[in-house]
Parts: sequence; C-alpha cells; structure tokens
Amino acid sequence: MPEEIYSPGLEGVIAGETAISTVSGGLSYRGYSIENLARYGTFEEVAYLLLYGELPNAEQLDEFRKRLDAASQVPPAIIEAIRHFPPTALPMDVLRSGASMLAHWDPEIGDNSHEANIRKAERLLAQLPIVMAAHHRLKQGKEPVAPEAGRSLAANCLNMLFRADPSPGHEKAMDVSLILYAEHEYNASTFTARVVVSTLADLHSGIVAAIGALKGPLHGGANEKVMDVLGAVGKKENAEKWIRDALARKQKIMGFGHRVYKDGDPRAVYLKELCNELAKETGNEGLEVTADVIQRVIWEEKKLPPNLDWPSGRLYHYMNLPVELYTPLFVLSRTAGWAAHIIEQLDNNRLIRPRARYIGSEPRAWKPLAKR
Repeated sequence: MPEEIYSPGLEGVIAGETAISTVSGGLSYRGYSIENLARYGTFEEVAYLLLYGELPNAEQLDEFRKRLDAASQVPPAIIEAIRHFPPTALPMDVLRSGASMLAHWDPEIGDNSHEANIRKAERLLAQLPIVMAAHHRLKQGKEPVAPEAGRSLAANCLNMLFRADPSPGHEKAMDVSLILYAEHEYNASTFTARVVVSTLADLHSGIVAAIGALKGPLHGGANEKVMDVLGAVGKKENAEKWIRDALARKQKIMGFGHRVYKDGDPRAVYLKELCNELAKETGNEGLEVTADVIQRVIWEEKKLPPNLDWPSGRLYHYMNLPVELYTPLFVLSRTAGWAAHIIEQLDNNRLIRPRARYIGSEPRAWKPLAKR
C-alpha cells in the first residue's frame, strides 16, 4: 500500500480542480485579477462572471439585473416567521434559516441541472439581502423596507437597512466589499458546500451548510473582532503601547495573517484605499491612524500582514453598519462564489469522501457484559 500522508487541517492538500478562482500569484476570479475587478467592476458584473464564466456585455448585464430585480421578493410567510424568531436570534442563524425556508418556495428545488442551478443561484442572490435586512429592522421594531428595481444590490442593501439613499461613497464601498468577499477558492465554507452537494443534495442545502461553516470565528467572524480591538485601544495616542502590551501577553489580534497569503492579502490593499476615503468622509481619520499604528507594530514584531478582515471591519464601521451584520454581509457576497462552486461540482460530480488516520485501540476481543 502507498504511504499514508497526513496533513492536519488538510493544509496544502489539493482536494479538487476548479476553473472559478485561484490564490496562486494573487487572487483572481476566472482569470481576472481581484485588483482590476474591484477597481473597475461592479458586484453584478462579478457575480455574472462567477456564475457564467465570462464578464457580461451590456445587454447581458442589463438582463441579469432585470432578473435579479424580478427575483427580489421573499414569500410573506418567511417574513412572518422571522417576526416570531426570539430576540436572541443571531443574524447569521436567521440567514441560515432563511436560505433553508426559501427552498420550500423555490419552483426548481428538485432540479439539479446546470441551468436550474443558475436560476436558483440568481434568486438567492436577490432574496438573501431581503431576509437579512428584514430581520434587522424587525428586531428594531421597524417594518421591513422593500427593494427597489433599478438599484444596485449594494444600494438596495443599504436602503433596506436604513431606509435612506446611500451616499455614492457608501454605495461604492459596499459594492467593492461585496466583490472582494465573493469568492476565495477552496476555503472552509466553499469546501463544505461542495462536500454537501457531492452527495447530489440540492443547491439550497449546500448554501445552508456553507453559511453554517462561515459562522465560525476562524472563518467568517474575524471582521467582527476587528472593532473589538480598535474599541479596546481607545484614543490613537494609546495605540502603540496597547498593541505592544497585547503582543507581550500573546493576545491574538484578529485581522492579521492568512493560511494562504504569507506575503499579504491582495484584497486588503485596495480596501485600505477605500477606508482612507470613507474615514475622511465620515470624520474617522483618528481611527485610521490607530489602525495604521497597530498594523505597523504587528508587522515589526510578528511579520504578519493584514488580511481582508482588518480594513473591512473599519469600512463597515464608517458606514454605520452594526457589527452583528458584518458576517451576514459576507454571506450575501459569497453566495455568488458558493453557487458557482456548487454548480461546478455537480457538473462533473464525484462524491467527496476522504479517509482518516486511525489512532485508536488495536483489535480487541469482545467481552460479555458480565465480564467487563
């Protein structure tokens, strides 16, 4: 028998093939660098690219947006169910339940064909923001705000949350954050989705499982912890002493380092630019100074560069988004990537079933109950 190779956490293990994205040499989606997509594209263009394999032309983009507008409705029974969720229900759990409930009303839930899965993916892209925003407003004692046709998904998200037109800067920041979070190769939640549908389960089941995986603080919850750090520092004058003391205590600082990007997360570079712009627009320059000091010291002491979560946590803060929505916004974005992987998996499926290295007892003889 060949020698067994064990890699804890599957680190470095090639578990499959994909044409959707790669982190080799920097992140790219379908061959397009994340820098160019974020700087020049819109989330709708990127979602289309992930689902269809090519960037849309003007007519295709217009039709795609019209389909998203037409799908931007959630059955009233789901909104009514959300009304009765306990006040302690977390937004991530509500999104997980929402994705599961939406399956009951999807007319193609039992059809796993490529074409049907594309249509289901488009519907979920349009529906999940409504679920998130409705829960947030109901929790505040306010009525949900309906999406408006003709708006970008980013603008609709902000309008449904705040019932106010977002500024161009806020809409751009939200749109770029959605692009940057949309896809990231074989990460934990994407791999979870692929494992689930490799059993020939439906697309909604894969998305529900992926949301569950993303909920964990080692995957999707890190951007929520960024504001805990910045809040603990307080004034910018405290930043250097605070972070050096924290490192001396061996305190883990979320938002730094990455399993794949050893030399720096390319997504964090461009989002830092937007952070600077939005900090000036919203009067948060002091917080950016604090963040810069922390980033500098961590690099000096640990040689750890920031990952995407470090600037995104600040960006959402400048947009007045509550911390509990940071990871749900990740869901709305990553649904495009998850769906693309689910479709790719089902188009050329093989059941994902790894082996485990056994470290238990040697073979033992059975003992009757009276002799144990």
